[in-house]
Amino acid sequence: MLLFGEIVKTLHHSVFNSKEVPYDSAMARRGSYAKGVAKREEILTEALQVIAQNGYSRASVRELADAVGLSQAGLLHYFSSKEELFTAVLQKRDEVDAAVYLDGNDLEALSGLAAVMRHNTEVPGLAQLYSRLSAEATDPAHPAHDFFVQRTAQFRAMFADNVRARQQLGTLPAHLDPDKVATIMIALADGLQTQWTLDPSIDMAEHIDYLAGLLSLSASGTPAAE
Repeated sequence: MLLFGEIVKTLHHSVFNSKEVPYDSAMARRGSYAKGVAKREEILTEALQVIAQNGYSRASVRELADAVGLSQAGLLHYFSSKEELFTAVLQKRDEVDAAVYLDGNDLEALSGLAAVMRHNTEVPGLAQLYSRLSAEATDPAHPAHDFFVQRTAQFRAMFADNVRARQQLGTLPAHLDPDKVATIMIALADGLQTQWTLDPSIDMAEHIDYLAGLLSLSASGTPAAE
């Protein structure tokens, strides 16, 4: 079964490892590479806060650079483009959310999703960034395309595993198709974020919980009728 934390690690290695800071071997021997990795993490941590507070549209490269004491050129030394930077920010957001809202229990994946959606209302800039960047990344040439393709596929696998695990426990009807349920849950979560950016009165977590209840996907552990 794919757990949320494992998905985050896999995405990090497959999408971003080939785009690490381009230091030569001499610099690496002097320890500059390690400092560069640490600076990259500092940039991402600060960018999470800036975008969450100020919004995606108002988070310019200059503002992010100022927040970590770099010039715009200096910031783009660590990320080849604004798109790559924002993709890395979303990957960092997944890391943070996994650590806070999911405990590694695959059976809690859906309740964890509701918790993440509830948290997203507290960081509207990051929710806006996700909605905007995921739409732009439908273009195969976009720098974030591979990230979103892999992220979607692996989250679909995680939620499908969640359904299968519940079916084996007898708490979910056996006739449900795990892959289709997983696709529906992801489509619901993504669609809710888009709707919420237009109408913040929508309670995203409540809608996740509502559909989970209709499908008997709640974490109550009550056996489901066939």
